[in-house]
Amino acid sequence: MTRRIALLSLLLQVFLLGCFASDDPGADLKLSWPIEIESDKGIITTLYQPQLESFQNNYLEGRMAVTIKVPEEEMIFGALWFRARLETDLDNRTVLLEKMDIIKTHFPDIVDDEKISNFSELLSVEIESWNLEMSLDRILASLDEVENLKQLSDQINNDPPDIYFRNTPAILMMIDGDPILSKDESSGFEYIVNTPFFIVKDPKKNEYYIHGGPFWYSSTEITDGWEETKKVPSKIEKFAEESIEDPEVDSISQSYTEAPELIVATKPAELIMVDGEIDYQAIDGTSLLYVANSESDIIMDINSQSHYVLLAGRWYYSKSLQDGDWTFREPNELPEDFAKIPDNSDMVTVKASIPGTDEAQTALLEQSIPQTATIDRKEATVEVKYDGDPQFEDIEGTDMSYALNTDKSVLLIDGVYYCVDNAVWFMSDKPAGPWEVCVERPDEVDDLPPESPVYNVKYTYIYESTPEVVYVGYLPGYTHCYVYNGVVVYGTGYYYNPWYVSVYYPRPVTWGFGVHYNPWTGWGFSVGFSYGWCSWRFHPYGGAYWGPRGYHSGYRHGYHHGYRRGYGHGYRAGYAAGHRNANRNVYNNRSSGVRQSNNMRNAQASNNINNRARPSNQPNNMYTDKSGNVYQRNQNGNYENKSNRQAQQGQAQNRQQPSTSQQPSTSQQPSTRQQPSTRQQPSAGQQQSNQRQQMDRSHQNRNQGTQNYNRSQQYQQQNRSRSTSPSGGRSGGARPTGGRRR
Repeated sequence: MTRRIALLSLLLQVFLLGCFASDDPGADLKLSWPIEIESDKGIITTLYQPQLESFQNNYLEGRMAVTIKVPEEEMIFGALWFRARLETDLDNRTVLLEKMDIIKTHFPDIVDDEKISNFSELLSVEIESWNLEMSLDRILASLDEVENLKQLSDQINNDPPDIYFRNTPAILMMIDGDPILSKDESSGFEYIVNTPFFIVKDPKKNEYYIHGGPFWYSSTEITDGWEETKKVPSKIEKFAEESIEDPEVDSISQSYTEAPELIVATKPAELIMVDGEIDYQAIDGTSLLYVANSESDIIMDINSQSHYVLLAGRWYYSKSLQDGDWTFREPNELPEDFAKIPDNSDMVTVKASIPGTDEAQTALLEQSIPQTATIDRKEATVEVKYDGDPQFEDIEGTDMSYALNTDKSVLLIDGVYYCVDNAVWFMSDKPAGPWEVCVERPDEVDDLPPESPVYNVKYTYIYESTPEVVYVGYLPGYTHCYVYNGVVVYGTGYYYNPWYVSVYYPRPVTWGFGVHYNPWTGWGFSVGFSYGWCSWRFHPYGGAYWGPRGYHSGYRHGYHHGYRRGYGHGYRAGYAAGHRNANRNVYNNRSSGVRQSNNMRNAQASNNINNRARPSNQPNNMYTDKSGNVYQRNQNGNYENKSNRQAQQGQAQNRQQPSTSQQPSTSQQPSTRQQPSTRQQPSAGQQQSNQRQQMDRSHQNRNQGTQNYNRSQQYQQQNRSRSTSPSGGRSGGARPTGGRRR
């Protein structure tokens, strides 16, 4: 027994030490499963990929199969259960399991459960000091097994915006409602306040000017009549040079020699562009066609002769692309062939917006994973400025109100003022502060309706607190990614009135900036050319258009004059989806007060490396059921029960082999697990069938996670190659073809 306890001690140390990944280029190998470590005496302990059981707030629970091989002895099989606090780095697609607690262990037939339990208790304090880094892609796939997983569904607005169609170069320029002119005292010019674009008026000539990329335009009307001009007053040019930030020019905008058409809109709108005559191409195995010479996602259903376009995660259909008669289509009412789009199709990325596909399911699971951070209660601060005296408006259907005349999300709830700034909660007894970090999130926030411009704060959370820190997190809903009818969409679809008296405060928008979902990078934006079209100093609060993460222009690789660039076979990489980089984590927007998030916690994880840990060359085919029995999946798809008693007695050849008729055993129960006595137990046949289904599900999710992880690694490598390629441009939202959702 002493030797067995020593082996268990080694196992637990391996679990804590053997799986830690560094941030070096070879770290991805350490995120592979199974993992093994060899002791000085040649004892090899192997840990198999965890099977998840529960995910509540920021705590994850699960179990994993383990094996121990002592030289010249039979293999020892076991299972352990763990509970850990989840810290996430969504930008780098990793998760860190902190405050690790081994709940119990089970070695069928040979282990004294009482001694193991006592031994685990003795180690619990030390265990909390270790961190285990894992792949987000594998965690996501495993979450499919969590029964209590909650996915919030939103009642959003899906009314179509005004949809413009052009088959020549064009750019859509949005004004937030009726144009508001303000005078720049130093130059004497007037400019449009409520737009992120450079639109300036020369009051002496009653002429408006727009500057974007290398082009200048002029018109006597704000919303119409724009023509390219070479005759720009020198003072206007100087004003532009002083006002416009350095543009981020992409490869396609550089290639245009003629000025594109300008479409100026004051109501929610989107632009669909096709390069010349429509080029329909077949989607193999379906009755669908797609428009090959467009960066937009356009599909034609031959059976109904309807065109479908995907905008902000929503499908709209019309008989013609030109007539503008667009109607929203519920995701579960799409033509059946949409779900049959093959993985090697140029249109594979739209499958994340088709309910029931693996891509859509993975996107939904991502909605359950928070970005987390540890906030220093003394250092974290916020400053709230109002345009005049604070003004609050009631939120319909609730007892809450929100501040109108500030760029911050400020709520008044039961006489207390709350401010959510970059996903951190603050509270005060006065609307302007002083503010202190909040340690408890008000429950009323869950009742915020999507019609409210502060709706997104309901997706920010406070998990735990100590006298020094607060553990917080936010779900994708905070950055305006919501769940609707089996898919993810961007924005609520509602129009929110901005504030303007002496300062312009815009509200989050859904339409007008080509929002597009990329399975690799999430949501990104495109205004047709580059961020340089809408980056100038007169809009210090312009980021509010695009939410806490700001604008992500990305690098446009896409369709141009019939040529598809990039890796793979013609992948539709055109849309300027945002590049997943460090500042996509909104906690990194804070200059102080964040103790742990992204790279800061990666540094902590890198301190927990045992160089003897290595990826195992064994197949990742060992599973444990919820009772702690261990099974190995063979090449025939059946599960062999690994009993230590049989192994020790050399009777492995006589044990039962489960197949379609012989199911996994249900007799072995970990002695520390309390069994319910008042509930009616299912029959042995039902239990065997359930166990078989559970392990089949674990096997399928494990394979899915590995595919997702490998594809993610492939994309990241190719994205890094593009960012350093001589062709230039910024890396970012390429739309790859082939494979499943990463």
